[in-house]
Amino acid sequence: MSPKPTPEDEILDVAVIGGGPAGLMAAETVAQGLGNGAGKSVAVFEKMPTFGRKFLMAGRGGLNLTHSEEFERFVRRYDARSETLRPMLRAFAPKDLVAWAEGLGQPTFVGASGRVFPKVMKASPLLRAWLARLENLGVQLRARAEWTGWSADGGLLINGEVVRARTVILALGGASWAKLGSDAAWVPALEGRGCAVAPFRPANCGFDVAWSAVFRERFAGEPLKNISLRHGDRTARGDAMVAGYGLEGGAVYALAATLRDAIEADGQAVAIIDLRPDIPVETLERRLHASRGGQSLSNFLRKAVKLSPVEVNLLREAHGVDLAAEPATLAAAIKAAPIALTGVQPLERAISAAGGARFESLDGLALKGRPDVILAGEMLDWEAPTGGYLLQACFATGVAAGGAALARLGQAKAHRAAGET
Repeated sequence: MSPKPTPEDEILDVAVIGGGPAGLMAAETVAQGLGNGAGKSVAVFEKMPTFGRKFLMAGRGGLNLTHSEEFERFVRRYDARSETLRPMLRAFAPKDLVAWAEGLGQPTFVGASGRVFPKVMKASPLLRAWLARLENLGVQLRARAEWTGWSADGGLLINGEVVRARTVILALGGASWAKLGSDAAWVPALEGRGCAVAPFRPANCGFDVAWSAVFRERFAGEPLKNISLRHGDRTARGDAMVAGYGLEGGAVYALAATLRDAIEADGQAVAIIDLRPDIPVETLERRLHASRGGQSLSNFLRKAVKLSPVEVNLLREAHGVDLAAEPATLAAAIKAAPIALTGVQPLERAISAAGGARFESLDGLALKGRPDVILAGEMLDWEAPTGGYLLQACFATGVAAGGAALARLGQAKAHRAAGET
């Protein structure tokens, strides 16, 4: 027996699955595009009790929305997916994200590193204003609504019931922070629709180092401030943190993709740390030639080149050399301390994940052969370092997905009108 047809007024124009930044931005784009209260035919379904949980977690560190650097440099941060994401990042660029946040009553500022933050340094005021805007646009926000795939006749299975929609936007996140909702449970459903999914791997993660027991016990939790980290032909500036298991922090995350790939290929990766990137080696050598007088070696290094205890001991770990060696040897060690990274921290400890739905399985952002199913956000196969790049791409792909849905609705409307005539 065929299922009873669903009445037209019970079919959503757009169902958005996933209530994170990409999904909410897609819903906003569609609702604004439909206009005149037509956003009432747009609904966002989120399986967690509240919306934007990972977004709020990001706000605990100040909510780094985006980055102010020049656009071409910005785009290159997405490495292999730079050209794929370029048109979306240009259509909704960092300046557009800043204007959007300020339009919600959240002024921003640019930090010393070029990163962009809300002045309140929190995510919750922005999220509250955003959800209120969506409700004013008529978007239905349905929490505790879990999507588990498609019914036999193509409907959306949500909490075991069938929901009909002319267009579906999937913005279900990647595979990091499962407790906040991004658990990649969607993979079998998409693979069943012929979508190839690249395996998820940790990104923006820490790396294992075989510290000595003494160094680990004494210095775990100590920062390495304003260093330069190099691997191959890539260099990153910023801070890092000594962890009991190894190294983590912004400078490490900026090189995480290449370090991870090297470890997977060779079993380890050697990262070169420059503890004084702003001081030429010749200047360091000259300072180290000064007389120690009656100072201890640690005091001399602290005063001559401002090495902290963790940095002094890091040099011992890295080189195994006598720190009382010739100034030229010590200066070279400060500028290039090799640290062997022997492993990658697991996905559940990563800030984000590499992998996801392959763009090769998509026409634009829609599944090949299924223009009514559009993808957005971290469930797509791209990765980027921290620094505002992750959120910017989530917002930009959300805008692009919303635009694709509007185009799809326009085509479907024209098709229905032609059928009526």
